[in-house]
Amino acid sequence: MTTRAVVMGVGHYLPERVVPNAEFEKSLDTSDEWIRSRSGIERRHFAAENETTSDLATFAARAALDNAGLSVDDIDAVVVATSTPDLTFPSVATMVQDKLGMTRGFGFDVQAVCAGFIFALTNANALIVSGQARRVLVIGAETFSRIMDWTDRSTCVLFGDGAGALVLEACDGAGDVTDRGVLSSDLNSDGRYRDMLYVDGGVSTTGDSGKLRMQGNALFRQAVEKLTSTAHAALSKIGLDDNAVDWIVPHQANIRIIQGTARKMGVPMERVIVTVQDHGNTSAASIPLAMSVGVTRGQIKRGDLLVAEAIGGGLAWGAVVLRW
Repeated sequence: MTTRAVVMGVGHYLPERVVPNAEFEKSLDTSDEWIRSRSGIERRHFAAENETTSDLATFAARAALDNAGLSVDDIDAVVVATSTPDLTFPSVATMVQDKLGMTRGFGFDVQAVCAGFIFALTNANALIVSGQARRVLVIGAETFSRIMDWTDRSTCVLFGDGAGALVLEACDGAGDVTDRGVLSSDLNSDGRYRDMLYVDGGVSTTGDSGKLRMQGNALFRQAVEKLTSTAHAALSKIGLDDNAVDWIVPHQANIRIIQGTARKMGVPMERVIVTVQDHGNTSAASIPLAMSVGVTRGQIKRGDLLVAEAIGGGLAWGAVVLRW
């Protein structure tokens, strides 16, 4: 028998405030049509002034626990993917532990920007497969509205806030591709491309959090090729190809990147979970958020084969293949 990390529950949380594209027309030289045509985004959610990343993560975690029919006492570890923590330290994961009332186990954060959830999911899978934990909460949560330059129309209209969470549990499998759970992963990074997407502040440089900076056209050219190659690498590790995929669950950055990747993989858009129009780019939160929405819509069903892929600052990129 083979130990697999199986998704037992999923949930998400979005802040109450919805910001349509039209709101940016008041302060920027932009329009709803301009934003939609370049990104596919129609609206996004922004956290309230008193809402933190750990708040969003905790709401999503509770939703995932409820969906799994489990309590916090059943959880051994919390892994949070975020680039917008409440504080420099301690980790968001330990804050989530406290807010959930979790007094056992352990928690830590993973920082790989928009690819963060892929890296967190891979780490959580390793914890389960190695026997370090039986049940793990894996959360992606961001408040990117806190690091926007509101005078830069090329970036501030693209991002939103939110959180998504999965509950993974160790289950016995046959050791083949029919098993439920995480089947393979592929992780990559290359620091030569760091100037394509970064924040211009930090503890050991400016002493403040800084603002997001992006070379959109250059990043776009990297994204489709790297997302396709990492998805193919993850599939090939278990002897599968694009034809086996029921759903692509991509990082929700830009509809043109999503469409380009699906086209290169030969997967029709009818088999791609798309939420970018409603949420914008929620960075590490976008994949678990899209998974939760996909389940809520009735698209993702037990037994479906999913490929989740993302690219973010670093550059860091990767993919996970899992059977729901």
